[in-house]
Formats: sequence, structure tokens, C-alpha cells
Amino acid sequence: MRAARLIKLVLLLQSRPSMTAGELARELEVSERTVARDVLSLSEAGVPVYADRGRAGGYRLIGGYRTRLTGLGRSEAEALFLSGVPSALREMGLADAASAARLKVSAALLPELRDAASGAAQRFHLDAPRWYHDPQTPELLPVIADAVRDDRRLTVRYLRRDREVVRALEPYGLVLKAGVWYLAARSTDGPRPAGAASAEAPAARPGFRVYRVDRFTAAEPAAPADGADGGADGGAAGPDAAAGRFVRDPEFDLPAFWAERAAQFRRSLLREEVVVRLSPAGVRQLPHVTEPAAAREAVDRAVAAGGPDARGWLTVTLPVESQEVAYTQLLGLGPESEVLAPADLRDRFATAAHRTAALYAPPTGGEDAAAG
Repeated sequence: MRAARLIKLVLLLQSRPSMTAGELARELEVSERTVARDVLSLSEAGVPVYADRGRAGGYRLIGGYRTRLTGLGRSEAEALFLSGVPSALREMGLADAASAARLKVSAALLPELRDAASGAAQRFHLDAPRWYHDPQTPELLPVIADAVRDDRRLTVRYLRRDREVVRALEPYGLVLKAGVWYLAARSTDGPRPAGAASAEAPAARPGFRVYRVDRFTAAEPAAPADGADGGADGGAAGPDAAAGRFVRDPEFDLPAFWAERAAQFRRSLLREEVVVRLSPAGVRQLPHVTEPAAAREAVDRAVAAGGPDARGWLTVTLPVESQEVAYTQLLGLGPESEVLAPADLRDRFATAAHRTAALYAPPTGGEDAAAG
């Protein structure tokens, strides 16, 4: 356990210029006192960990020290080779880089772990696209992915409903969801009709938004200004802005941002309401046939407002995408639900119930005689 922690401590220091005792303690889930003891043990073992004193001090490795990945166990090595979706890397233009990285990691592993890559690939495969949908790579995805990696501003044309708009974006991250690519970005100006002048504008809408990558019709990375260094390190001849780059918000968390926006999107689809009575079984089944979070909240509100009736049935007001969608979803509850409103939807369920009852009605005596 302690050996694994020491290896992780070294790898953390390899990946960053320096880290404070508090930062290391949080990453390693130990106390700062334990971090100090671990650093002392590494120093005694010959690992050049240097402690910077003072208020802004911390720990860092000196002399360009690097360690081979001999601390990886088999499960860790296999998980490393499974950490990317092959099709996603290929679509972003990173297939060659990923292949080279896998070769380098394989070369650094202990001999008995060299088969981790092939072993994991033969046992696990990640297939991102949905069923019944042929995957289509957006033409501009590699360009956008390069801008995301390089923190480079983009000027884009984007199809928004029935028109095309021009936006200046700071591209923060890409998300692959059910075979569809999305860009999380911050707009540095408001939308303009395509062809309008591209005059500099203040950040009218500083918040982050989500864009479908397949709706981009053009994407032009910002070019470095004259005299600015456009290299990967941001350039010493001028600020990042001059090099066409933006300074990332250190508080931005892509997974948390996506989870929040995905929840908001699901809720934004629920534009209508239906009133429905549910049996105890219907209450249990409701989250399985409609949007789960909305279903649970509707049930909780109904319970708080008075709870079930004498028969145990609960009347809930349920947010739904549309009456058509509600009809399809609530049919799955069968006799465990009764739609009360709106009246048109209730009439539709009544018609469906009569048709279903007719299908299951026992044969009449005349039909039996004719059949005989």
C-alpha cells in the first residue's frame, strides 16, 4: 500500500512543476505529515525531491528526473490501455499519437506486463455510437480538436435552426455522447448573421454553451499575430492573446459542466404536464418509463401534498415532453395508471383501453358454434 503511494507521489510530481503538501495530501488521501514522511523516504532512496520553503513553497523533482512505469500492476496497465475510445481518437486525428503513446508505455512496462495491451483489447471493446445509427465523423472535428488541445480561439459558422450565425469561441472541451460530438465553449461575442462584419466585440455572453460539432459549417483557428510565437508553449514574444490563444478558466471542470448541462437539457424537453393516478406498482414503475428524475420529483411532490388515497393510489402532476410522448410512455404502465388530464389525452387512453379490451374479450357463443 505504501509502495503504491510512493510511486503515485513521484508520478504526480513528474506531471506538474511543483505541488504543495496540501495538494499532495488531497491527491493521496493522507495527511500532510504523511506526505512529509514519504518525501523523506523518497529522498533517502535517491529520488531527487526538493522542498521549496516559504509561503508559496512546495515539492518538486529536480534534474529532469523521470521514472519508468515499473510500479504498474496488471489491472492498472490494462485500464491504461482501455482509457480511450479508439474510434473517438481516430475521429479527432489522434490515432497515430495514441499508437505511439501505447508503444512507449509498453516499452516502459515490466516484461511480464508487456501483454497487457493485447490482453485488454481482446477482452474489452468500447463502441460509442448508438444502435441503428451509422457513425459519421464531422468534417471539422480534427480542426476543432486541435484548437481545444492548443487553447486556440476559433471563428466558426454554425447552423442555428433556420439560419447560419458567426461566432468567436474559446473551445474548452469535446464530449462524445451516443455517437454525437459536442463542443463546450465560451462565446466571446454575440451571434451575427453570416457575412456580417467581424468587428471586435466585448464578451457580451461570457457563459459557456454546448454546440453540436456536426452543425459547424466552418471553423477557422485564430492565427498568431505578427511577431508572436505560435508554438505549443504559448510563446515568449508576446502574450497568449497575441498568439491567438485564450487563458483557460482554472475553475472549469468539463465532466461536471457536461453533467449539469445534460440534466438541464433533459429538463428543457419537458414542456407539458399530465395528471395521472398511479397504483403502488405504477409508482414503482414510473421512473422506468419516463424521465427518472422528473418522475421521482413528481412522486415526492404528490406524497408531500397529501399522499395516496384510501386505495393506495397516488395522483401526480408529471412533466412530459409532449402528449404524444406521454401517450407512448404511459401505455407501458397498463392498468397501473389512469390519466386524468388533459382531457384529449384521457380520451385517447380510453379509446386504447376499449380497443385492448376488445382484443382480449372471450369469444361469443355464436362464434364458438360457427367455429365448430
